[in-house]
Amino acid sequence: PGRNGEKSRLTPEEIVGSVEASLQRLGTDYIDILQIHWPARYVPLFGENMYKRSREAEWDAVPIQEQLSAFKQLRDDGKVRHFGLSNETPFGVMEFSRLAEQHGLPKIVSVQNVYSLLNRIDFDAGLNEVCSPINCNVGLLAYSALGGGALSGKYGSGAGSPEWRMNKFKGFFARYLNPSCREAVDKYAKVAKDLGYTPAELALAWCNTRDYVTSTIIGATTLPQLRENVGAFSKEIPKDADDEIEAIYRQYTDPTKVPAPTFR
Repeated sequence: PGRNGEKSRLTPEEIVGSVEASLQRLGTDYIDILQIHWPARYVPLFGENMYKRSREAEWDAVPIQEQLSAFKQLRDDGKVRHFGLSNETPFGVMEFSRLAEQHGLPKIVSVQNVYSLLNRIDFDAGLNEVCSPINCNVGLLAYSALGGGALSGKYGSGAGSPEWRMNKFKGFFARYLNPSCREAVDKYAKVAKDLGYTPAELALAWCNTRDYVTSTIIGATTLPQLRENVGAFSKEIPKDADDEIEAIYRQYTDPTKVPAPTFR
């Protein structure tokens, strides 16, 4: 298949072929870490809050052991040093880890999943235990730590700039704009203000100071945004502020899972 992803599957042939093509485009000899962007099976993500067995047959799943065998070939050939997952579930991380250990295949070292003040429970209630150093020992690379920009507070009042991503692409990340999310963002912004932080600094600092977060992924459109994001990593979250954040979270537990607004 072409690079447009049409009929793409995570078969060993496609995994190896995509790495070889990437190495050629990058002009390098090896990749430090290769992550699977999406499981090669049905998983309930991006706002879904329930696993539906009826949807399992919709996917032409690729066995995990076959994917790991491709990883081994790439590692043995010196083309990739480490391997990780993304948008994975507790079952997926455990199964990759179990099969790797059982068959002498490459160990998974990372999982890149959404994690923020607005979207925590999937990791907190399951993956955290799985990824612990005493269990599978897999590092969390947290993405969407700003909730697609919602936690910057800029979508809270008024329409804002038409160039802002969620305004420009109606319906994009709509789950972060429902009333419960907006209320939660306003409350987190108050905590930030009391600390002398911007809302974005609070959200990133909170994520970065969790002892189970290996790395917090940031994204910026402008240089000032980049400076703000990077600066957040030097900030701490005092215990009283952390307690406030937990109180807000108990009131607004994963509001992204509330049905999103409809855009016309």
